[in-house]
Amino acid sequence: MKNQVHGFTFPPQKAPLPLPGGALLDFSRPLVMSIVNVTPDSFYRQSRNSRPGGALKAALQAEEDGADIVDFGAESTRPGSDYVSPEMELSRLIPVLKDFRRLSKLPVSVDTRKALVAGAALDEGADIINDISALADPDMAALAAGRGAALVLMHMRGSPKTMRIIAEEKEKAGTEALAIVGEVRDFLSAAAEKAAAVGIRKEKIIVDPGIGFGKTLGENLILLNRLAETCPPDYPVLVGLSRKSFIGALTGREAEERLAGTLAAQAAALFGGADILRVHDTRPARDLVRVIHSLRLSTKTPAEFWKSLGTKKHDVVPGNS
Repeated sequence: MKNQVHGFTFPPQKAPLPLPGGALLDFSRPLVMSIVNVTPDSFYRQSRNSRPGGALKAALQAEEDGADIVDFGAESTRPGSDYVSPEMELSRLIPVLKDFRRLSKLPVSVDTRKALVAGAALDEGADIINDISALADPDMAALAAGRGAALVLMHMRGSPKTMRIIAEEKEKAGTEALAIVGEVRDFLSAAAEKAAAVGIRKEKIIVDPGIGFGKTLGENLILLNRLAETCPPDYPVLVGLSRKSFIGALTGREAEERLAGTLAAQAAALFGGADILRVHDTRPARDLVRVIHSLRLSTKTPAEFWKSLGTKKHDVVPGNS
């Protein structure tokens, strides 16, 4: 049953998720996963870091800005992007991951669909495998199970190379957008069952509806609006919305100008039950999470409120109350 606070409805809190080494992801409040691309061609130009030094700087800045998780990716998965070899992906990823782990104990996710890359990242201290292909690599499930890594399973139609074409074809065909809810729910349930069958503990699994990955505009909006129905219960839900093209379609703005639209979509995701927001803009996302989480705590006494929020009250700037 959902919890209702002053007219706002929130799904129940998820159980903490154990990471390798004994740390926990605590879902007593929503978490912010900051994107650090070690790529020359990601769709949002300001997120591109083609050199390890730039990526390391971006990761450390994300931690300073309040990230709960840093998600390193060395292969662009923007619509139309080309496949990157494991060797190229590793040459981009491992140097920055080594440097970051030497300087930080923050949980690290690696955004890869290749077991070879994921294994090397786990060797360097990664905690989470963010697999957009949901175990398309036949070796990925056994790797995650054997190493005790947390695993993100995402729904995607086609591949990054073909997903835009698939979405355009569905748009032209006038496919019933509401059917996407059952399609994604059934896929994620089956993927989680597949993972569990090879030994991945249920409490290690995170699900992602894959908004923007082979979906039409209408389907993206329905997934966001019906998130609680779309994702199988009991699993933490990760949602990546940051500056995506569906926000551009709604606002008429390029990726560089989509922050306001992104924050609106992220707020909707939090009300729908998202436990992790995958973001480019860490500090604004943390502010958003703080405000939404405060609504969940609003029935507590003032002392309980600030203790639960985990921080002190900030002074109000005169003239802006």
